[in-house]
Amino acid sequence: MKNIAIFASGNGTNAQRITEYFSDNPNINVCLIITNNKDAFVLQRAKKLNIPSIYFNRRDFYETEKINDILKQNSVDLIVLAGFLWLIPLKLIKEFNGKIINIHPALLPKFGGKGMYGDKVHKAVIESCEKESGISIHFVNEKYDEGKIIFQKKIAIQSNDNLESLAKKIHQLEYKYFPQVIENMLND
Repeated sequence: MKNIAIFASGNGTNAQRITEYFSDNPNINVCLIITNNKDAFVLQRAKKLNIPSIYFNRRDFYETEKINDILKQNSVDLIVLAGFLWLIPLKLIKEFNGKIINIHPALLPKFGGKGMYGDKVHKAVIESCEKESGISIHFVNEKYDEGKIIFQKKIAIQSNDNLESLAKKIHQLEYKYFPQVIENMLND
């Protein structure tokens, strides 16, 4: 059995989609949802999905071994960042080398980095008059959105697309491809 821990800071739609995708898979299990936001809706999703969840604060994450210990206790094979907004500490990157991935709602290396998440990314893409956007799934390193890219999927931006329509298209790509990429990684 391969165990996934999902880190999320907000709504948790990708966390829910990933959990549902693997719900009937006897070999892959979402064992934990972890958040740095005690008010994140992902906690309600975790409860509804019967997935244990943990809230942690900045001190727990950066100054203690608490999260690392929890991940080890749960025999986590892969850490999946799904809308998680904090930089991963180097000690966690070293402990889970090559086993932390993130999804970004644009075609990296464009529109990545600190502060570039969610609607901020879509707004920047539209304001830059890009002809295409998409998703990037990448390994996590010590810098925001600079890890080696595992997978990208592009879509054309139509002349009538706005922030909301682009966000919807990107979410559809995320829901379709993120679980598949995770499955491929864990089956290799």
